[in-house]
Amino acid sequence: MDWSRMFNSRVVIFGCGNILYGDDALGPRVVQTLLADGDLGEDVACIDAGTSIRPLLFDLILSDNHPQRVIIVDISTDEDIEPGQVKEIDMDQVDPKKISDFSMHQFPTTNLLKELKENTDIKLTILVARPLVIPEKMSEGMSQVMNAAVDEIVKRIRDII
Repeated sequence: MDWSRMFNSRVVIFGCGNILYGDDALGPRVVQTLLADGDLGEDVACIDAGTSIRPLLFDLILSDNHPQRVIIVDISTDEDIEPGQVKEIDMDQVDPKKISDFSMHQFPTTNLLKELKENTDIKLTILVARPLVIPEKMSEGMSQVMNAAVDEIVKRIRDII
């Protein structure tokens, strides 16, 4: 994977999650699907960030070269949405007491996202879906509701880019 593409692409899509823990594979599966479908254009980078989004965001904040738009895909534990339901999160509306609803990959990620939004001209989009279940032991494979969420998120991303 060419990580440097995040510095010279118009749009960067980060898929967050762990493919070894069921529905937590959402972000990487979205990236995999987008890459397999093709036709994204040379100025769109898809990066499977796994559980390592923090250093990538930090690098973007420090860089003089950055994309016009960053799209982040991850899971949410927000109980206000149903399993498999897709939601766009606005960083300005995230209540600090509700940070755990965003993802398993939290601090200092939310702080970095807020800094990215406040200190750059990057347009930030965060798309999440609530998992049906995250297994306690490693278990590959996503639930049907999260497979459907992958399709919906891919469509939303294509509409954005």
